[in-house]
Amino acid sequence: MKYEIVAVGGTFDHFHKGHEKLLNKAFEIGNYIMVGVTSNEFGGRKGNIEPCSKRMSELEQFLHRFDSRYTLKRLEEPYGPTIDDPQIDAIVVSRETEPVANKINEIRQKKGIKPLKIFVIGWVLAEDGKPISSTRIRNGEIDRNGKVLG
Repeated sequence: MKYEIVAVGGTFDHFHKGHEKLLNKAFEIGNYIMVGVTSNEFGGRKGNIEPCSKRMSELEQFLHRFDSRYTLKRLEEPYGPTIDDPQIDAIVVSRETEPVANKINEIRQKKGIKPLKIFVIGWVLAEDGKPISSTRIRNGEIDRNGKVLG
């Protein structure tokens, strides 16, 4: 079954294989994808992340293959349009952000909006068997493809 509008969001810092898996799943299940990218101010709470303009540019390079089936938006808070837009049908999240999707559904239900179908994707593992993450890439442990460095 294809969902009409699917949401996916994140910091997308040091764009990597895990981000690709998340986005590919969204395009696999959805006709149109709303991609939210945390702003510098909001995303900066995670630490020393790349500027939002760089993160959005790297996302665009990946997303262009999906023609015009998406919108790329800057997020200033955790939920973006997902808590107000009844046209969004589903959301794709990682294991670590699944609690956010559950909170979004709680808020939607309180507002009388149907809950989103939640799709949780597993981690993409680096060659050392540990999850690929932006933090590990920032720390110089691995590259964006999961290759162990040093």
